[in-house]
Amino acid sequence: MSAEKTLVILKPDCLNQGVAGTVLERFERAGFEIIACKMMRLTTALLRDHYAHLTTMPFFPEIERFMGSRSVMIVILRGEKAVDRVRELLGPTDSAKAPKGTIRGDLGTDKMANICHASDSTAAAAAEIQRFFRADEIFG
Repeated sequence: MSAEKTLVILKPDCLNQGVAGTVLERFERAGFEIIACKMMRLTTALLRDHYAHLTTMPFFPEIERFMGSRSVMIVILRGEKAVDRVRELLGPTDSAKAPKGTIRGDLGTDKMANICHASDSTAAAAAEIQRFFRADEIFG
């Protein structure tokens, strides 16, 4: 089996808590390689593109405010079954329901302040990688 790539966004709550290094270390200890990383402020246009499936939902303005509240760190990880394994390490979307030992269970607060976004399929990962990174920003 060949290595997959997946995209992870370390959300505002992760950076506000100062646990970005802890999160990245957990991914590395699990055998993932960081092949791209950058910080950026997510614009309204970028957020609407990234969360296009949610823009008509009544809670979307809250997502937009939260995700645009400060710079985030965007990372591409590479490893065996990266999409599924990263999501396992993170735990359920709602941090309040995530078991201890998962990143969200240990560090997250709720469904919004849940430390990271992670691609949910290889197709989503490919689209998200292209959305946030140019080819010359990916190393590996």
